[in-house]
Amino acid sequence: MNTKKDIRALSKEELRDFFVKEGDKAFRGNQVYEWLWVKSAHSFDDMTNISKETRAMLEENFVINHIKVDAMQKSSDGTIKNAVKLHDGLIVESVLIPAKNRTTACVSSQVGCSLDCRFCATARLKRMRNLNPDEIYDQVVAIDKESRLYHNRPLSNIVFMGMGEPLMNYNNVLKAIDKITSEEGLGMSPKRIVVSTSGVPKMIKKMADDGVKFKLAVSLHSAIDEVRTSIMPFNATFPLADLREALQYWYLKTKNRITYEYVVWKDINDKQKDIDALVEFCKFAPSKVNLIEYNPIDDGEFQQASNQAIDKYVSQLEKNNITVTVRRSRGKDIDAACGQLANKS
Repeated sequence: MNTKKDIRALSKEELRDFFVKEGDKAFRGNQVYEWLWVKSAHSFDDMTNISKETRAMLEENFVINHIKVDAMQKSSDGTIKNAVKLHDGLIVESVLIPAKNRTTACVSSQVGCSLDCRFCATARLKRMRNLNPDEIYDQVVAIDKESRLYHNRPLSNIVFMGMGEPLMNYNNVLKAIDKITSEEGLGMSPKRIVVSTSGVPKMIKKMADDGVKFKLAVSLHSAIDEVRTSIMPFNATFPLADLREALQYWYLKTKNRITYEYVVWKDINDKQKDIDALVEFCKFAPSKVNLIEYNPIDDGEFQQASNQAIDKYVSQLEKNNITVTVRRSRGKDIDAACGQLANKS
C-alpha cells in the first residue's frame, strides 16, 4: 500500500515551505508547482530544470497520482470518449465534443453518482467516491491534448455534465475550477465553464454566496413536482419550490441567467400542461432552455417524444420570449451522449 502523499494536494506555499525545510531555496517550490500544473508533468523525471538529487528526494516523499486514459473511442461525428483510469483502479468517463468553432470537454466529478435519476445510466452505478481536484483537472488536460491533436485547436469550453452530481462534490469541483482558470494552471475563462446540477438548493445558494464566476445549468426535465419526482426521485427531498427559491437567490446575487436542461419524453412530459408549467417556471429569472434529445439506456422505459411535441415546446417558449435551443446529441454510437456514461468498457 502506497502511503506517500500526492504532491498535488499541496498548495504552492506548502511546497515552498517543504523546500525551505529541506535546506533548499523557496523558489524550488514555484518550479515544481509549475511542472505539476502548467506543464502537467506525469513524473518527477519530467522536471528537467531540477537536479537529479532533488528529483530523487521528491520521489522518496511524494507521488503524482496522475490519471491514465485507459481506452479512447471515436464517434463517426468526431466526438471522443475517454475511459479514464484513476490511481486506485476506478474508472470514470469524459467526452470531447467538437463543434464548428469550438471544442467542449464534458468532465466527471464523481465515480458513479449520489442521485437517482431514473433516465440516466450513471445513476445505476452506486457512488463510489468523489474525484479529487487534480483528477478533474487531468480530464481537462487530456481532452485539450486530444482537441489539439485531432481538431487542430485548443479546448475552448468545459461542462460539468459527466458522471456525478458536481454540487455533491462542491469543494473539490471549486478547487479544480480555480486551478483550471488560474494563470498558474490552464488560464481558461470561468465564463467558458458550465456547472450542471440536478438541483441541490442549499448548494446553489452557497455558490451564489461564494461569488463564483462560472455559469449554472439545471437539469430540470419537468416543472411539475409529481412528474419530476417520478423521474428524479430526490425531487421529493428538494422540491421545485425550494429549487426556485434558490435559483432566484442565485440570480439576485450573480445576475447570471440560468440554463435549464430539459429532455422531452413520450407520455411523461410531452403534454400541454407540461409546457405551461415550464413556461411559468422560466419567468421568475432570466433563463434559456436547452431541449435535449433523449439517448436510450437499454430498457426502453423512456422514449424520445415526437417531433411535434418538441416543436410545440419550442413555439410556446419562443412566444413567451424565452430563448430555446434544440440540442442534438453527439457521440451516440459510442454511448458518449447525455445520460449514457456508465463505464460499459
